[in-house]
Amino acid sequence: MYLASGEVELECAMRGLSREQLIEVEFWRNSLTEGPDSGAVDNILHKCAEARILLRELRMHSSFFERASIVLELGAGQAWGSALVKREFPHLVTYASDISPDAVRSVTKWERVFSSKVDHVLSCPSNKIPLEDESVDLVFCFQAAHHFRAHRSTLLEIRRVLKREGFCLYLQEPCCLRFWYPLAYWRVNRKRPEVPEDVIVHRKLVAIAEEIGFSASYNLVPHTMNRGPVETLYYALLGWAKPLRYFLPCSSDFIFFKK
Repeated sequence: MYLASGEVELECAMRGLSREQLIEVEFWRNSLTEGPDSGAVDNILHKCAEARILLRELRMHSSFFERASIVLELGAGQAWGSALVKREFPHLVTYASDISPDAVRSVTKWERVFSSKVDHVLSCPSNKIPLEDESVDLVFCFQAAHHFRAHRSTLLEIRRVLKREGFCLYLQEPCCLRFWYPLAYWRVNRKRPEVPEDVIVHRKLVAIAEEIGFSASYNLVPHTMNRGPVETLYYALLGWAKPLRYFLPCSSDFIFFKK
């Protein structure tokens, strides 16, 4: 069962988590379709549909993965993304991490699906990574960074664990101009109310990254895979009329380089 409002506040205080973080942890523990003991077919099919998008992203950014030796996924959820990365780039030492220990317990399901083996699984917030300084070549997340919220402390932590001249990729994040943020925020939380969502203001995130010493850039990348009818038309329009991407909400890939 999910926690009532008063119980959420008490648990937050006891465990040092924000309200949003605790709700997410409880979701992964109790979800009938995505909990650690669930074998729901709907979840498998949904994740496999998302895997098509990640696979496209991995091939677009393959050079980052090919030249890395050690890679860390943040906000991995069930760690299916790390299992797919290991399948595509078997030379990598892979770390999969998520704030929820119940989420990453599901990694074995996806290792069977992708016939791969994730090397290490961690449970930690994005801004408290239990790895040594300068120990990772590449950090990535897929459709997860908009959950982090604590972007400055997360990027500082990523910079700490990255080796010199290492990279971080935020892939397929929902983004918008500051003007659109209230409407975009309302939309994503209406679409999936059980877990608090956020939307990234891309220029603000790039500014934060550059302030703490990253070289940062982003690329607006709309796609129509695994979308509903209205979303498919919307993102097809963004794909056709490129200037609209810079004005309307759009998914984005971020690249952060540690100088």
